[in-house]
Amino acid sequence: MISVPDASDRRANGELSKFRRQVHESLNRRADALFELAEAVLCADGPVRSIAELSLVGEHRRGHGSGYAALARGTMDIPRLQTALSAASIPRAADGRLVLAVDVTCWLRPEAHTSPQRILCHTYGRGKGQHVMVPGWPYSVVVALETGRHSWTAPLDAVRLTPGDNAANVTARQIRGVVDRLIAAGHWRPGDPDILLVADAGYDGPRLAHVLADLPITVLGRMRTDRVLRRPVPPQPPGTLGRPRRHGDEFAFGDPNTWGEPDVTIDTTTRLHGPALIRAWDRLHPRLTHRIAWAGHDGALPIIEGTVIRLEVQRLPSGAIPKPVWLWHSRTDLSHTEVDLAWQAFLRRFDIEHTFRMLKQTLGRTTPKLRSPEAADRWTWLLLTACTQLRLARDLTTDLRRPWEKPRPAQRLTPARIRRGFRNLRPQLVCPAGVPKPSGPGPGRPTGTPNQRPTSRHDVHTVTSTNTRKPNHSRNTKSSNPRPRRTG
Repeated sequence: MISVPDASDRRANGELSKFRRQVHESLNRRADALFELAEAVLCADGPVRSIAELSLVGEHRRGHGSGYAALARGTMDIPRLQTALSAASIPRAADGRLVLAVDVTCWLRPEAHTSPQRILCHTYGRGKGQHVMVPGWPYSVVVALETGRHSWTAPLDAVRLTPGDNAANVTARQIRGVVDRLIAAGHWRPGDPDILLVADAGYDGPRLAHVLADLPITVLGRMRTDRVLRRPVPPQPPGTLGRPRRHGDEFAFGDPNTWGEPDVTIDTTTRLHGPALIRAWDRLHPRLTHRIAWAGHDGALPIIEGTVIRLEVQRLPSGAIPKPVWLWHSRTDLSHTEVDLAWQAFLRRFDIEHTFRMLKQTLGRTTPKLRSPEAADRWTWLLLTACTQLRLARDLTTDLRRPWEKPRPAQRLTPARIRRGFRNLRPQLVCPAGVPKPSGPGPGRPTGTPNQRPTSRHDVHTVTSTNTRKPNHSRNTKSSNPRPRRTG
């Protein structure tokens, strides 16, 4: 008996087919080869090991060299792809608001001496668990987070950091573009809750909140444990001489004597972390100086007030010793419910790490040895569209679980398990790619003729950042505590 799809399945099928048409229309030169390369990624069995092996997938109807040729010489309309990703259905948090997360993922290329625009990327876990700088191509990725116990995110944008870029300025422009496209697509309308942006400690939360103050966005970022913020200035007694104060008393994260009584206290129990204590202090701001990110600011520096949230948990899923987490919220006068939603939204930020692992380990984002950064951009955008197709196919595919895997509800399937059933779903979808024309291999370079144009080699660059500081080698950090950061 043939099952008739219901109305919701037909809508989901239509949205997925519409997105596939938009993706193909965004590909200019070698559009069919690029589109079928993404098809092979979605329909391949197991992780992607090489571009050439994708030609063995039945859905890839071209030769084994067409994949690398399409990435090297093909073109795509990136703004049109960005619009297509933003126009698709976007997940929302439990309270109905949009929650965005931004982070940097690196495509490490330490031995690619002929690849230009490589930058020293920050990595961890190499060399006995130390922080090591490895040459590569860093990408700033923005995704939309979803509530629930799963690893799904909605990738919306990816920007490669080039030599000389300021990471803070690039992130601000990227977030502004994403928010503008979401508003144009109708995902946010006047009267809706502000869009929440969640960032890690590598981003300057107050700086982002100041630059994006004209947008309906709220910034929630993690701060280092050695930060020192300031309280509001108390009322000046009558008859006091001199210039009025701009900053109040210090609030040092590492000194509990400076905290005082919190404005909001939440004592709860979580499933993964056990008992959790959340405390929030209102109207705290960093003391800014005319240097680094604020060096070119005209006039007096602003006072950017926010709410500081401290999260303490009893245990971690990995078994490591938990450390307190300090968060900075760009809104003041938060209620008990808003503080409770804030720290839970920050924990959902780690879903972007699952997306990075899916892109690298399963879809093979860093597998091909591409020479040019433009080809790396094309491959990255193809995989972002593949992730979106998997997300739109969540309610259309069947769970093809392995015998040793536990059954899961349809809404709890991982992206890898949705990918297993995409091959069975593909015949029901629109395939805008044309049939390949018969052709033979090119003549190539004659035998015995040496290469007269050797590939040039390129140096490794460094990228500027608002949080870059020169290391202090004169102090033994093992025997003494580092100096608290009293300026932003």
